Amino acid sequence: MTLVRTDTPQPLVDSQAYCRQVARTQARNFYYGLKLLPEPQRTAMFVLYAYMRRADDLADQTADAPLDIRQANLETYRHLTHAALQGDGWFGDGWPGWPAFAAMVRQFSLPVHLFDSMVDGQIHDLSPVRMETFQQLRDYCYQVAGVVGLASVHIWGFTGGREMEELAIERGLAFQLTNVLRDLREDAQLGRSYLPGEDLQRFSVSTTDISEGRNSPAFQALMQFQIGRAADCYRHSAPLDAAVSVHSRPTLYAMTEIYRGILLRIARNPARPLYGKVRLSSLAKTAIAIRACLRRTK
Repeated sequence: MTLVRTDTPQPLVDSQAYCRQVARTQARNFYYGLKLLPEPQRTAMFVLYAYMRRADDLADQTADAPLDIRQANLETYRHLTHAALQGDGWFGDGWPGWPAFAAMVRQFSLPVHLFDSMVDGQIHDLSPVRMETFQQLRDYCYQVAGVVGLASVHIWGFTGGREMEELAIERGLAFQLTNVLRDLREDAQLGRSYLPGEDLQRFSVSTTDISEGRNSPAFQALMQFQIGRAADCYRHSAPLDAAVSVHSRPTLYAMTEIYRGILLRIARNPARPLYGKVRLSSLAKTAIAIRACLRRTK
């Protein structure tokens, strides 16, 4: 149970409770780690997740609408974000999370540009995606995952200044590269090719090969290269683990081990994403959460 101050306005209490429920029912991989945070960081992360989830839902709900309408919906979300942070328009679209979102951003002094970048990433995903270079993929990963890493460490607390912020972005990149490999065939069937075209050309693999599930030595070599790239991001960002506040380290550990566990499953069978989304079992994720709890007590 989360304790709240008795002088907290009821609309804010209700808004935070709504965000907590969204995270509990939809966060999946993240929720196992977020539960380990102390307050007020735990509630803040639930709110951050609910805000990101709302943007995803807006994009999904209008999947059959013309592109300009879908873009307009997300631009409206951007406008409502700024309005909420200015203290007005909290309930402009009826979403219950606005009061909690505005309070969270103010409490932890989160840079507003992070949310603009997140909306930009959502708009980018509305159209068929084809990355041509790794730099394009890196820029996209910053919009959809790096900004989450930055916001998270600002909520958790960290030392090391800008250097550690860069490592938070790198850890977000590691998570998103893992997601790209996990969802490889599903994305290809939706017309999205996140693997850089320069890599596909280098290994002589086409997007059609991926969408039709064609395993081959060339595909195996491509996957080994991508797995190594993601593993490098986990390794390069390792100093972040000791830079976040002591009370937040179990959460970062749990989230990292869940995503790294998915990458390891793919590494053991690089063709696995051709046959369905790669996941860790609930039992495996619970075991990671328990190990994270044990680390907190040391």
